[in-house]
Amino acid sequence: MAYVNPQPGQVTRHITVGGSNPEGYSMFGISIGLMVFGYWKLFKWNRERRRLQIEEMEARIALMPLLQAEHDRRNLRMLRENLEEEAIIMKDVPGWKVGDSVFHTDRWVAPLSEELFNLIAMIVVHILR
Repeated sequence: MAYVNPQPGQVTRHITVGGSNPEGYSMFGISIGLMVFGYWKLFKWNRERRRLQIEEMEARIALMPLLQAEHDRRNLRMLRENLEEEAIIMKDVPGWKVGDSVFHTDRWVAPLSEELFNLIAMIVVHILR
């Protein structure tokens, strides 16, 4: 391709013959390669993350009975202490039944937080007076 000296004020463009641009094809190929590599890493990390989530869920499922048993033991201990304190406080009230449930059922009803903690708070206030 011969270059012609442009006249003053004239703009020239150098276009390759045949319309093929090797730099454009290489940039396109590199970008496709980078996208494929990125998606491969993404899928690999998603598989690892899913495996870690399954492992964490299995650990939680394995520990759940232990944690529930500890919670139940703490509640029963607090209820027993509350019943003992209720017996001491209400000993002079005629017809008072210690531990009588406020629920009219024979089934087990989980204790409310008021049942567990309010009597202890009242005892602490009474002791501090």
